[in-house]
Amino acid sequence: MPLLDHFRPPLHPQHHWEWFHSNWATRIADVLNDQWLPPEYLAEESTHAGARVEIDVATFEQSAKEVMPAEGDNAGAVATVRPRAWAPPAPAHSVPCVLTEGFEVLVFSTVAGMKLVGAIEIVSPGKKDRFEERRAFAIKCASYLHQGISLVLVDIVTNRRANLHNQVLELLDADEKVHLPGEVNLYAAAYRPVARGGQTEVDLWSSPFEIGEALPVMPLWLRSDLTVPVDFDATYQEACRRRRLA
Repeated sequence: MPLLDHFRPPLHPQHHWEWFHSNWATRIADVLNDQWLPPEYLAEESTHAGARVEIDVATFEQSAKEVMPAEGDNAGAVATVRPRAWAPPAPAHSVPCVLTEGFEVLVFSTVAGMKLVGAIEIVSPGKKDRFEERRAFAIKCASYLHQGISLVLVDIVTNRRANLHNQVLELLDADEKVHLPGEVNLYAAAYRPVARGGQTEVDLWSSPFEIGEALPVMPLWLRSDLTVPVDFDATYQEACRRRRLA
């Protein structure tokens, strides 16, 4: 199933993009949980209610206490499930980044000891609308990176022209040579905050695409020795099937 245009006829307005994005986010979280994440990690989709519906996927690391069997419940008899191995390609670029908790934009809940370690953002039209909204979204993404949280973006919005990946790089003071070309409107991008050689950097992966093409697989880093694939194409196809678009 090649990428469809969800923001123009014949799909729009009969098939609402909000509900498709919601279904897509669920498919992404399901694949991560079922196929790639070890027991101490959990992926959950999140819907932000308000003037616009926005769908994201978050990856949490659970404390060891939460995934160990309770005393008396066959303690010690449960085998550890090892995650499937997946090696991402080398990053296309690495840019300097100061990893600090002083970049105060978001407030995170740590209910039950769950720590946010990764986020997947499915770009909505509202995030690409006005300058203020584009900048707020870029700040949100940069905030993840400044806190050492890995991030993956995907943008299939065709009725707004803006490159939010480039705006994130501007906030990181990245050299313009690592930006995507200005005419690129649809893309996926992955970011990995990392300490290397006494310096802190953000490794970058980016993959432009067009309507009618397949979507890429992007790496989501959970820790220095564990990365999982975000298969946008396979999950997109499943979301299309469930919404009877295939």
